Amino acid sequence: MEHKKTFYSIEKETEHGTVIVEGPVSPEDLANYTFHEGLVAFRLPKQQHEAIIGIAKLDEGRIIIIRNGSVIVGYVTYLYPDPQERWAEDRIPNMIELGAIEVVKEYRGTGVGKALLEVSFMGDEMEDYLVMTTEYYWHWDLKGTGLNVWDYRKMMERMMSSQGFEYYATDDPEITSHPANCLMARVGARVEQDTMERFDKLRFASRFMY
Repeated sequence: MEHKKTFYSIEKETEHGTVIVEGPVSPEDLANYTFHEGLVAFRLPKQQHEAIIGIAKLDEGRIIIIRNGSVIVGYVTYLYPDPQERWAEDRIPNMIELGAIEVVKEYRGTGVGKALLEVSFMGDEMEDYLVMTTEYYWHWDLKGTGLNVWDYRKMMERMMSSQGFEYYATDDPEITSHPANCLMARVGARVEQDTMERFDKLRFASRFMY
């Protein structure tokens, strides 16, 4: 399928000044911005900066960022699921994964995380997509936020549900390994039944084994 990318940008006021929430951002623009040294949830900042530039180069890749001037202080990634995960066993053309979302500690609690998702789904083309995300408690910054796993999950629930994400049951071993882990998805208004049936088979792999 053709992966249309309509650019949107909004401003948010924070105690650290006005930030811009925008995207999908081109790999060229991403390369010209500085990546904040506090973005360390997934890998070292320099490596993660390179990783999101790489995602932006993919046909389906979408990067939405928060920036203060030319410094990226938060981002969210969308791309096809990792080939090593069960969600890639059937390459559904219009199913992409919210792979990573991260905001610098100083900017949390200001509404910018919610704004990342808001900008993500401003484009009408997103109604053609099923966007899934896997939430694992070991990726959460429990220490930095001071929240326990259940309060952190509630925070994630509120943020994700603001853009229509809902819970979906699954027998995926990583998700079922802890009750705080979960699978969520946003089903666009134009997503057809065939996509949902293929998604169901991925969710319950053991049920469809012969």
